[in-house]
Formats: sequence, structure tokens, C-alpha cells
Amino acid sequence: MYRRFFKRILDFIIATLMVIIASPILLIIILILIVANQGKVFFVQGRIGLNNQSFRLFKFKTMNDRKDKQGILLPSHARLTKTGQFLRSTSLDELPQLINVIKGDMSLIGPRPLLIKYLPLYDDKQIRRHEVKPGITGWAQVNGRNAISWQQKFEYDVFYVDNVNCLLDLKIFFRTITKIFKREGINSDAMQTMEEFTGN
Repeated sequence: MYRRFFKRILDFIIATLMVIIASPILLIIILILIVANQGKVFFVQGRIGLNNQSFRLFKFKTMNDRKDKQGILLPSHARLTKTGQFLRSTSLDELPQLINVIKGDMSLIGPRPLLIKYLPLYDDKQIRRHEVKPGITGWAQVNGRNAISWQQKFEYDVFYVDNVNCLLDLKIFFRTITKIFKREGINSDAMQTMEEFTGN
């Protein structure tokens, strides 16, 4: 009942309230990014969600579009701006995903949505992560985030799929809040980008 009905209701109510409460912060960030990124505020990218369906994920833009002499984008760490580093270190860059939650593309809690190009690379167990909606935070994020291997990440994701319940979601929610305020692993993750998944 929780997974099929109450989870969506809670997602919508909580995400809507969070957008309203955080609206002054959102406005300040938007104004800062307009100046820092020459008008480019949001990073929009296709991701895979429930039942392997694609959707457009929203985040605040934390990297510039600098390219090398061949016109190829520089590595992520070379394009991360100071403003972007701050937004990542405080997890404020994730706030626009509340819109994804309100729209129904995502849940507050669930496996993180990954790139569309990874879809053909999953094995039969890994692809089960798409049996639930992706989340802003999840079991893998509170158990290592970018510091764990892809295999560990998928193990945590499938564990969540098999054990979705209100108590687990509350546990993940409060562990996420604790990590943000205690900044456990956040500083290193702000500069750390997960290596690409290339299959098994």
C-alpha cells in the first residue's frame, strides 16, 4: 500500500512544501547563477526512470562549457566553477529535482537516475533498479555516494527495490539530512565524479 499509493502522495506534498519554503533560497541561487554562468541556470539531461522510461532531470548548473582547442569539453573537474563547487558541497544543486518529484518523474527516495546510455549495459539484476522511481537520495547515497564501486551501488539499489517501506525511507531521509549538516563525505564528493559505467 505504501509503495503503490502513499509514497507518491507523500512525495508530492513534501516536495511542494519544500519548494515553497526554499523559494527565497532558490531565487538567490538563480540570480547568482545568471551572473556567474552568463544566464545559464539549469543543467538538463536525459535520465532513465521507472520501467526504463526516459525523462529530463533538472539540476542547477555547476560547470561551465569550456572546451579544448579541438572543441571537446574539458574534463568535469576542470569545468567545475567555484559557485558550482559550493552548490555541490551543500547539495543545493539538487534542489531543482523537486520539480521532477512534483511532476512524478522521480521520488524523494530511490535509486539515483543514471544516464540513458547505460541502459543497454545492465545485467538482469542491475536493471531491476528501474522497478521503482529514481530518487533525489537513496540507499546507495547514504552508504558511500561516489566513493563506492558501481557493483556496490547496484547492490544497494536492488536492496532498496526489494525492501521499499516507510521506515526505510525515513531512515534514508534522516541519514541524508545528517550527512548534509555534518558534511560527512560531502566535501570530497563535491570534487569527485563517479567514473563512467562501462558494463560488467
